[in-house]
Amino acid sequence: MNHFGPRSVRFSTEAGRLEAFSDGVIAVIITIMVLELRPPDGTDLRSLHALIPTFSAYVLSFAFIGIYWNNHHHMLRASDGIDGRAMWANLHLLFWLSLVPFTTAWLGRNPFAPVPTALYGIVLLMDAVAFTILQAALLAVNGPGGAFANAVAADVKGKVSLALYIGAIAISFLSTIAADALFVAVAVLWIVPDRRFEPLIAKRTDAKKSADTEGGRTPE
Repeated sequence: MNHFGPRSVRFSTEAGRLEAFSDGVIAVIITIMVLELRPPDGTDLRSLHALIPTFSAYVLSFAFIGIYWNNHHHMLRASDGIDGRAMWANLHLLFWLSLVPFTTAWLGRNPFAPVPTALYGIVLLMDAVAFTILQAALLAVNGPGGAFANAVAADVKGKVSLALYIGAIAISFLSTIAADALFVAVAVLWIVPDRRFEPLIAKRTDAKKSADTEGGRTPE
């Protein structure tokens, strides 16, 4: 028997609202970032050269935001529900993600400066820490030993990412290029979507379709 059944039903609707709210915030974050891309004063191709650092920082940050959006979507869909702690953990994640446009703009304007590079890494590190906290909060909702717990048990990429972020922050004062390479390495590591939750989501979808069929309803 699933002892977390009643709690899941209670919070099932709010999980959808939480996902919708988070999607809206992430959309605003991307909008703010793209607004920092200002056209050059010149009209030839050479005038675009000065925008390469800003555009490169934007592309990297866009990739990170996309990675978080993808994994956030899968993790919430795999959870049986949410509670107040998970809601605050989600707001904590959105807070750190909302700082990405600021650090992206500063890094783009000062690509070889140690402090902007280090601060960019600190925000990315805190994004990863906040996502880990949200994952732990959802684990508490779903309970130990269940399907969700099994899905999050192996988090090798998450631990490697934290180590790479810390290394990038430390090395940024010696070589900003090396730090940037570590940031790119993390993005490449996550460019393939996290598939830990997909079997759980598929199983839950199949169970819902079966329940709808047995209840005389047409599955969506």
